[in-house]
Parts: sequence; structure tokens; C-alpha cells
Amino acid sequence: MKQNGKNAALAKLLEYERRSAKFTPGGKDGAGPSQEWSGVTFGIGESRLACNIDRISEILPCPPSTPVPGAKPWIIGLANVRGELLTVVDLAWYLSGVRSPITANSRLLSASLNKAPIGLLIDEVFGQRHFMDDDAMPSELPDESPMRSVVSKQHQLGAETWLELNLDQLFNAGEFLNGSAE
Repeated sequence: MKQNGKNAALAKLLEYERRSAKFTPGGKDGAGPSQEWSGVTFGIGESRLACNIDRISEILPCPPSTPVPGAKPWIIGLANVRGELLTVVDLAWYLSGVRSPITANSRLLSASLNKAPIGLLIDEVFGQRHFMDDDAMPSELPDESPMRSVVSKQHQLGAETWLELNLDQLFNAGEFLNGSAE
């Protein structure tokens, strides 16, 4: 009888091993890889946005910048950040035509555009949040919203709605790439 008990225990262990080999951590019910991503959350005017933290190299207070002659007005200028020139862009001004006031809460999200550093001026950083791609919904922005070109998804976390800023769409927009005043 002891032999039968050992066989049952061994069979149970083999079943656990088989089941664990099929399990993929992080996915719903272990069914697949998790599509969780960490985002920097920030504000522009009344809008609350999130951007994948992997695309942001640094969050900076607004350094002094030098205006660039012949540039569009939403290009604030060039700033020297530890010996590297950073193009400073007022994101709200680019998107909506309304200039962002620079306050003590204003920050630059430093990212890379074709290997060139760029700083996106935003009103305020709220922190970091974790999002699931599976929980994303199409954005509910009105057709006339200036953010429709760079936001296609939104995430609901409790009572908060976060618009997902797509930097690839922003950085590939022809108008954004052509910063010269006409």
C-alpha cells in the first residue's frame, strides 16, 4: 500500500510540473505574457496624460534656453543640459496653440528624436503608474481635440482617466519635424 501512495504522490508532482510548465507569469490566468507597462503621468492644461517610461530618458526642471531664430513659436529654444544641447518644445503650444506658463511645477520630459535630445515642456509631473494594454480603451477625445493626432488610447485607473501619449506619432508628424517658421 505504501508503494501505491508513493505512486499517487509522484503522479501528483508530475501533474504540478506539467501545469507549471504551461503557466506564463504575468498574464491573465497565466495565459500569456503580461502587457504591463510603466508610464510617467503628467498634465498639460486640463488633460492628464501618460507616456511609456522607457521612452523618457530624464525628467528635468526647466533650464534656461536660448531662442532659435527662424523657428516655429512652439520651439522655445535650445538648452545646455550637462554639455548636450536639448531642443525645448512647448508640447501644449504645439498641440493646441496655447502657450504653457512656466511655473515651479513645470518640467521637461527628455526623450530622443532620431538620436537627438528633445525636451517636451509639460505643466506638471504626477508620478509613475502601471498600465495594462488589455485595459486600454479607445480615447474618447472629441473630433476637434488637438490631441487626437497623438492620443488613440486611454486608461481608467480608479476615478482617474489617463490619455496615452504616443511619442512615435508625435515624433513622426511632419509639422513636428519641420520646426522652421514659414
